[in-house]
Amino acid sequence: MRIRYGSLTTMIAAAGLILFLRPAPIIAQSATPSGDIPRLMNGKPDFSGVWARPRVADVTRDGRGCGSGERGCTQKGSGELLFTPLGEQMNKAPKFDYTAFCLPWGYTRSMQTEYPLEIMQTPKRLAYLFESNNIFHVVPTDGRQLPKDPELSWMGTSAGWYEGDTLVIDTKGFNGRFTLDVGAEHPTSDALHITERLSYVDPNQIAYDLTIEDPKIYTKPIKNSRTWVRMKPGSELLEYWCMENNRDLLDGHLDHLRDATFKKYFGIE
Repeated sequence: MRIRYGSLTTMIAAAGLILFLRPAPIIAQSATPSGDIPRLMNGKPDFSGVWARPRVADVTRDGRGCGSGERGCTQKGSGELLFTPLGEQMNKAPKFDYTAFCLPWGYTRSMQTEYPLEIMQTPKRLAYLFESNNIFHVVPTDGRQLPKDPELSWMGTSAGWYEGDTLVIDTKGFNGRFTLDVGAEHPTSDALHITERLSYVDPNQIAYDLTIEDPKIYTKPIKNSRTWVRMKPGSELLEYWCMENNRDLLDGHLDHLRDATFKKYFGIE
């Protein structure tokens, strides 16, 4: 399923994301408070690279450590969450780990995993390539606006723009079938709205600020701040398949989870 440090997954290549033909990045000519940073040909920061991230089991808590073994990853949690009546009910309901059955992790949970993330970028678009489950997410940065009524999905629909040297990514259109984090499994709904802000601390560190809004579930925005660290030269994403050698699922060891909560999630009468 997962072995660190190997060749880039063929699934990602096949996904058609290499319609990028990336222009070579250039380095900023004038010094910034954090030193020279990589830039695209249009002068905007270029976040391309393979990035180590902290594992966020619970968005309310602080944490340190990169899942890939690099050093310097950090997580600043939100503190206690405030729920709506519906949110309180959903948060107290029996938990069901849909990922055990190899369903997509969803955008927020994918962002909270410890597995590396690769960014590929041109002046008109950015793509996140996730090692976890070999999924991808494309963010147009060509000036387009989010559609008013996006199709609901696991990863949502995004649009990005720059505010100075900060890349802002706005994402809506989620299906509400996934959780915010890896361990605490805080719930989401189809009203989920995510704003990400990426900026360089220095050429090898990204400040990643996340704001989560879901008025059906939470009474105020949830904010997290993290540090991503550029992985060593030559690091690449690995192939990751949920079903490969998944003995727990294939051998029936998860049959005890096929209870009322399982049936409710899948809409089984």
